[in-house]
Amino acid sequence: MTPFLFDPAAFAGKVAFVSGAASGIGAATARRLADLGASLILADRDRPRLDKFAATLGKAEVLALETDVTAFSSVAETIARGVDHFGGLDLAVNSAGIDLPRCQTGDYPAEQWDRVIAVNLTGVFHALRHQIPAMLAQGGGAIVNVASIMGFRAFAGQPAYTAAKHGVIGLTKAAALDHATQGVRVNAVAPGFVETPLLSHLSDEKKKAAAALHPMDRLGQPDEVTSVILFLLSDAASFVTGACYEADGGYLAK
Repeated sequence: MTPFLFDPAAFAGKVAFVSGAASGIGAATARRLADLGASLILADRDRPRLDKFAATLGKAEVLALETDVTAFSSVAETIARGVDHFGGLDLAVNSAGIDLPRCQTGDYPAEQWDRVIAVNLTGVFHALRHQIPAMLAQGGGAIVNVASIMGFRAFAGQPAYTAAKHGVIGLTKAAALDHATQGVRVNAVAPGFVETPLLSHLSDEKKKAAAALHPMDRLGQPDEVTSVILFLLSDAASFVTGACYEADGGYLAK
């Protein structure tokens, strides 16, 4: 798709943090932010893949750091290094997430539960915990957390993912209320099924079935979610905080 909402320097002079930046929605968002003039702090656990992606961003100012969002200290170090390198933090997109094989709640492995919650929910808290003070130090900023349609609906066999994404939406609202008068806006986006590595394990038949769940009868593309994220980061959304915008091909309208 062709971006048209923002002028070519919409985020010039801004410093943006993106987690899960090596692929999927995180990578699409990082690329668009770079194209629009932002300097980037890119975080991902997969260092080789992150470095390979960062090398495609041309002349953009990029600091790519291996980061484990489940570790409080790892997130702290990444954000501190980014703030020290660029002089501040204006924008953040918390996109890191995983999905594990389906299993009914009564049989769900405890270690699998811990892993999904640690990445998809606690990882967002770790990020907010360090992003917000950095933004307050310079008078404000904007944050977008990547939730999911599963933050509103439940899917059989995915208790941890469903619980984590419900939690992300609740955490987003709480953080937004906490800092609404301090110049920090916190919002979320809820994608439907999007063609990212999280769906790579699905057969073509299962992908077609997932596409059919949307009234638009197709999967979303990362750039389509990115456009919503960029709006929420931008001054065009200056009176928007504590919201969760759906980018789901009509799924939640059913």
